[in-house]
Amino acid sequence: MKFPENLKYTKEHEWIKVEGNVAILGVSDHAQSELGDVVYVDIDEDLEEVEAGSDFGTIEAVKTVADLYSPVDGKVKEINSAINDNPETINSDPYGDGWLIKIEMSDSSQLDSLMDTDTYKDFVGQ
Repeated sequence: MKFPENLKYTKEHEWIKVEGNVAILGVSDHAQSELGDVVYVDIDEDLEEVEAGSDFGTIEAVKTVADLYSPVDGKVKEINSAINDNPETINSDPYGDGWLIKIEMSDSSQLDSLMDTDTYKDFVGQ
């Protein structure tokens, strides 16, 4: 299982990569392996803003359906529409082409409450 060092992680098993004031968000390798084969991702294509702790969509796998939560407040800059046609990309490349949304953060201090790689590894028992 992969745990990239340059990311922050949430208790809900999302990862966040920060580039300037833009946060790229996806689900962790641990989460996709627990979910099983991802068959559908539902993110409203008209989504304009997200709030920390609120859900912004769902991910459906063979085993279950799970909500997707934003760890930060901000304006949605881009939704990865490619995963609509190829949701299995989340399984094969969760930290690359399997990203979900890009958010222009309104308060980067919210990142301080997220887990670093070592803390997340402990959290998931790795």
